[in-house]
Amino acid sequence: MKKVLITGASGGLGKALSKHFSTNGWIVLATMLHLDPDEEMLQWANVFCYELDVCSDISIVTAKEKIIAQHHSIDTVINNAGIGYRSFVEESDDQKIEEIIRINWLGVVKVCRAFIPVFKNQQYGQFINITSIAGLVNLPLGNFYHPTKHAVESFSECMAYELKESNIKICTVQFGNIATHFQENIHHEGEKKWSPNNKLKSMIAQLLAKRTGKNKGLIAKINNKILSIAAHPANNFKRYTIGFDARLLKTLRNLLGYQLFGAIIRLKIVNYTKSK
Repeated sequence: MKKVLITGASGGLGKALSKHFSTNGWIVLATMLHLDPDEEMLQWANVFCYELDVCSDISIVTAKEKIIAQHHSIDTVINNAGIGYRSFVEESDDQKIEEIIRINWLGVVKVCRAFIPVFKNQQYGQFINITSIAGLVNLPLGNFYHPTKHAVESFSECMAYELKESNIKICTVQFGNIATHFQENIHHEGEKKWSPNNKLKSMIAQLLAKRTGKNKGLIAKINNKILSIAAHPANNFKRYTIGFDARLLKTLRNLLGYQLFGAIIRLKIVNYTKSK
């Protein structure tokens, strides 16, 4: 049986992926910040849970040693752990900025760095790094979340050059907003009495919530696509974009360039404001 390690597996997409891989005959090494899997996860076949903090080198090494001792090899590592943060630049919080960088970008770096030697020793392996359409385009209030996803895209592509001769495959996966606990847990700076940005902040939140509500079938598509990628790794670095929203934004940004794309985004916001 093939084995997949998934970070951030206690909830959201990570949990959904764990169930999907388990259902399809994979051994799942589900890692999470705190070792507290719920009753549902404990019932799934061939799912083994481990505590792993992507921000901690010690935690990563400890989890890796336990996993290798028990399972000896890993076919695929899915870097899924991540958080969100929406804020205007002048209203942002240093601690939250540093946290999102540590988890969303440095967490991916640390996990890859730890498991590259495992893959080299095996002479095979694959990293699937979950980014977002935010890693390809830039949208309002994405001042801190988007750069972390762009960073993972760049890091993954650079790393692919280094590891190609070692038979280690690299890819990234992008999609739009999905209806999971991730959206509910996004850090954001609330409305401030003095802030002239409150109206735009509220409007962006409504737009994203509306879009998320329309993407209820997207999780199943993501599960199926990532399972397919893991089962059939591409020889060369590849970006996989899933869902209508993400493909549309990616295509528009590539075809139109920054100025026209930015004009469309601003027009969308203006029209949404007028409709309220």
